[in-house]
Amino acid sequence: MKALTLTLFAIVLFSGISFAQCCAGGAGSPIAGGTSQGVLAAQQFELNTNLQFINSSVFYTGDSRDTNKYFDQFRSAYQYLRFAYGVTSDFTMSIETGNFFHKEEIGLNDDPSKTYKSSGIGDLIIFPRYDILNLTTDKSKTEITVGLGYKIPIGSYNDSTGNVEPFSGETYYVTNPQAVQLTTGAQDIIFYTFLYKGYPAKNIRFFANALYIKKGWNPLGEKMGDFASIGLFVGKSFFGNLGATLQLRGEYMAEMKLNPDILMYAYPNYDPYATGYKKVFVTPQVSYTLGKFSFYALADIPVYQYVTKTQVGTQFQATAGISFRFFAMKSKFDKIEMGDYSCPMHPDVTSSFKGACPKCGMDLELKK
Repeated sequence: MKALTLTLFAIVLFSGISFAQCCAGGAGSPIAGGTSQGVLAAQQFELNTNLQFINSSVFYTGDSRDTNKYFDQFRSAYQYLRFAYGVTSDFTMSIETGNFFHKEEIGLNDDPSKTYKSSGIGDLIIFPRYDILNLTTDKSKTEITVGLGYKIPIGSYNDSTGNVEPFSGETYYVTNPQAVQLTTGAQDIIFYTFLYKGYPAKNIRFFANALYIKKGWNPLGEKMGDFASIGLFVGKSFFGNLGATLQLRGEYMAEMKLNPDILMYAYPNYDPYATGYKKVFVTPQVSYTLGKFSFYALADIPVYQYVTKTQVGTQFQATAGISFRFFAMKSKFDKIEMGDYSCPMHPDVTSSFKGACPKCGMDLELKK
């Protein structure tokens, strides 16, 4: 009887730990804000930072809302940083990283013993991009950019929460769910493509991007599902410095995998089969350019989402940021005797010298 009682207690305790949370969550794309960009002008620098806010208390099973909840709320505040340099007019190198001010999963009924939180630096991304086509005519500009990034985890991926066992008074530690870890703990490969078509005379532009992230295995024997997204954009400029963009984006994340040998010894503090999703977003964005600074804000509005098993869905997701582009030194411009140069995207920007537009970074062209 004593053995049976201990066995039942162990099963109850183990079950409570294993299924305290529904899903691993997160671990989709480490790049906040759905960035879509080509290359910079030669010798141009860019400093970009944005804040991404996520908050959700809704759960889905398949493509339907579910009233069953495994925790009260998930929320995070993430600052993304990018430092980029135009090595040549066709090649840009960037170093990117992010910091979580907080990443939190609040336990059901605000239960502190099932609330998990973290904060700190997440990943480091080395992200070179190259223009395979950059064609500018009197009427349009066409650009095709490809990128190959490498994500290095520098944040924690195995933080634990301690709980006091009520009978013995001893503290036992449970690894936090992946949803609140600062990184997946794995090295990933990022494939990126950007296509742009702009019509300067009409101040309108169309572009698209595709992102695929091949996830690696972490030392805990976990592999987050591969991530893919495709975005279609249309944008228009108003009054020279005000821009509006509308994006339609589809996202896919595969289910995570666990090393079978790991499962022989312990089950994680989440359901690994409640991972993976398909989602469609409509994202309006506004931007304002002031000299070398650009300010922007966007909100992701989910119009469709399908999740594997029951897991938390997308409810509120917004991003706001600022970009600063500049040249470290003045180039040796060639002065001309007849005509002026102007920006194909901002005709109000003119110069008597070759150079780059301070508003968008495009090469100034000789006015006909």
